[in-house]
Amino acid sequence: MTDERPMMVGAATVFVVSNFAGSVAYYRDVLSFDVTFQYGEPTYYACLCRDEVDLHLIASSNSKRLPGNGGLCVFVRDVDAVYAELVARGAKPPNQPQTYYYGMRDFDVLDPDGNQLTFGMGATKAD
Repeated sequence: MTDERPMMVGAATVFVVSNFAGSVAYYRDVLSFDVTFQYGEPTYYACLCRDEVDLHLIASSNSKRLPGNGGLCVFVRDVDAVYAELVARGAKPPNQPQTYYYGMRDFDVLDPDGNQLTFGMGATKAD
C-alpha cells in the first residue's frame, strides 16, 4: 500500500440554463466551444469543449438548481486576444481586460442566464 493520495485528473463545471438550445448555440457560436455530446430525449444535457476547457450545460427543467448562478474561471495565454475574438463573435462583456491587484489580468462574460465566465492570465500586480 502506498502513502500517496489518489490524483484528481480533471473537472468540468456544469451550468444550469433556462433555454437549453439557445445556450448551446451561444457557447458554440459566440464563445467558440465545440459540442462534443448531447444527451436526453428531448436533449437536456450537453458537453462543450474548447482547447483544454470542458463545460457542461443542463436544462433547468432537469435540475433542482436555478439557472444563472454558476461561475467559472478560465485561464488563457493571451487575455486581450481572447477578449477581441469573443467581442468579434458577438459577446458583450460587462468589462474589458484589466490588470488587478491580485496578480491577474482578466475580464468577464455572462451567458444568457447570467452564468459568469472569467477569462484571465497571470500578470504583474497593479498598484
